[in-house]
Order: sequence, then structure tokens, then C-alpha cells
Amino acid sequence: MLPIQDLDPEAEAPSLDDLHTPLDEPDGDEGASLPPSDAAPGDADGETPDAMAALDRLFDELATAGDDAQAQMRARRIQMVWLQSGSDTVDLLMRRAGIALQQEDFTLALDLLDVVTTLEPDYAEGWNRRATVFYMQSDLSRSLADIERTLSLEPRHWGALSGLALIQRKLGQTARAMETFRQVLAIHPGLSDARDALEELEAANAGQEI
Repeated sequence: MLPIQDLDPEAEAPSLDDLHTPLDEPDGDEGASLPPSDAAPGDADGETPDAMAALDRLFDELATAGDDAQAQMRARRIQMVWLQSGSDTVDLLMRRAGIALQQEDFTLALDLLDVVTTLEPDYAEGWNRRATVFYMQSDLSRSLADIERTLSLEPRHWGALSGLALIQRKLGQTARAMETFRQVLAIHPGLSDARDALEELEAANAGQEI
């Protein structure tokens, strides 16, 4: 990986929205709309078969959503499932880390997320949220490591894949970035920023080939 100082100086500053990291809990109506198997992914030993089947159905619905609005609704439900760690302590730490991240208190957010990933090393959203903090700090090496850990636990995590594509683009790995953005859109076709990024990269790449 290239050191930070070798990256394009005109590259856009990191944004909290880049990795599509959910920072809030569902409101009353949204939380109530989730069936029990969707709302609780499983116990400490991992997801139950019913919960996994429910999540698979949501991903199927997301991939075949008729428009962006429908896709965003399906995606929101999946994110609410991802946020449920199965541990009250970890859920509390994640809420506090989310507040710290929104307030750009990255030191506190990292301290909290270090505890989360230690207590629940199989909880993908803990690694994804820590990847987001590292990304916001422009610490791409550590962000990439946590993205890879997230994807090893949940290969369909479009936020982590988006982060990977953005890092690949920043490092000048255009072909890899385009392929990763295609993977993102295959999972979540409603991500307009991923579509825009892919179209921009494809247009630039086509111009270079002429």
C-alpha cells in the first residue's frame, strides 16, 4: 500500500458517508417492522438458521429492488440487523462510538471500538465501524485491514466493499476499484454514489484507452 503522502493531493477528503456505516438505532416504527428473526441475528455462538435465512431473504429483496427508494428501505433493514451484536454491553459501546464518530472524537471512538472488537471478534459491524474511523483519519492501511476483516465475516457488506473500492481508487488501482464497485452494485443496486463512481472510472478508463 502506498504511504499517505504519495496519494493524489487533489483527492476528496474522507467523508463519513463513504463507507455507508449505520450510526443510529431504528426508531420505534422501523424497529417494530422487523420480524423477530430479522431483529436478532443470533446468540453469542453465531447467527441462528432462522436469522440467517431472514437476512438472506432481505439481501435477495435488495438485489431485486425495483427502484432506489425501495433498495434503500431494504438496505436500512439489513443495517439494523447488522447493528444487533447479541450483547447489551457491545450494543452500548457501539452507540457511544457512533456518537463519538459523529462528533469527530476519533480517539474516543477508537478506544470504544477496540473494546468491541476484543469482546466480539466475530461481530462484523464492530470491525466495519472501526474501519470507518481509520478511514476518516486517512489511515488507509488500518482501514483496509479492518475492511478485510469485516468482509471475511460478511462478504455482502456493501459499506466495507465501498470503502475498499474508494481506497483502491485513491491508490490508483483503477481496474480493481471498478470491479469492487460492480460487486457493491450487485449487492445494493440503489447506491447512487457507487454508480456515479463506477461511471466516472469507466469513462476515464475508456478515455485512456483511446
